[in-house]
Amino acid sequence: MGVLGVRIKEWVRGQRSRMEEYRVIFDLLKKNPLSLAGIVIVLGLILVAMFAPIIVPYPNDVSEVHLERSLRPMSWEHPFGTDDMGRDIFSRVIFGTRISLQITVVVIAISLAVGIPLGAIAGYIGGWVDETIMRITDMFLAFPSILLAMAIAAALGPSLTNTMIAISLAWWPWYTRLVRGQALSIRERTFVEAARAMGVSRKRIIFQHILPHTFGPVVVQISMDVGYVILTAAGLGFVGLGAQPPAPEWGLMISIGRTFMPQWWWYATFPGLAIMLVVLGFNFLGDALRDIMDPRLRR
Repeated sequence: MGVLGVRIKEWVRGQRSRMEEYRVIFDLLKKNPLSLAGIVIVLGLILVAMFAPIIVPYPNDVSEVHLERSLRPMSWEHPFGTDDMGRDIFSRVIFGTRISLQITVVVIAISLAVGIPLGAIAGYIGGWVDETIMRITDMFLAFPSILLAMAIAAALGPSLTNTMIAISLAWWPWYTRLVRGQALSIRERTFVEAARAMGVSRKRIIFQHILPHTFGPVVVQISMDVGYVILTAAGLGFVGLGAQPPAPEWGLMISIGRTFMPQWWWYATFPGLAIMLVVLGFNFLGDALRDIMDPRLRR
């Protein structure tokens, strides 16, 4: 009973500490309403993407053509109007959230898989390894991300898959530089020196001692990058290098809809508003995560 009682007390103490942590986070969020707005927008986007077939009134309008109702204005039947093919724009904008999230998840995952290990290795090992990795990184960073992605997408050919590959190749260097800076600082700390003195291998030090301590800055960077990835994907779609018709990709919809401006303004307006709302939501979420992970604000 004595051991059980100690374990129960430790569990209760842990729960109290966790509740105190949650209370501090909630107090920080209350001070910044925009952070709460960002969380609501992002959660709403995820739910909309998950339940898109249930939410939309015309689930088949992702690809079907209905010329008899082309370019109809907003109405109860078509809240966002219809496009030149008679497809319900509201339904297509909702399904577009799936494409945007798919692009974002794939691009961020590839960028993290490439950039984080390279940054950690360069920062910890240093020397010629650091020089080699960082000079290659600088070569990619020498070009604006959107221009580099456009060049790669043009070389690979226009498609949704090639769009994700192109943006990923333009994005990983940012995580390499971020993690390298963190690794340079962490490798001088006492626990890393102690692990090195005990004969722990470089691989174990990098992946078990250094990488976990880069988690906070990387998460904040991810939340800020999501909006930029969506904008970049929309830009590639706008110039014809991204998703191809009849995919309900927001940039592609704006590109086609601009030819019908200003008379049929709703065609390009609502996909543009969707991009703006999502980018704002993730930017606000990034601010919230930065506040939560800043130890100075949590005291």
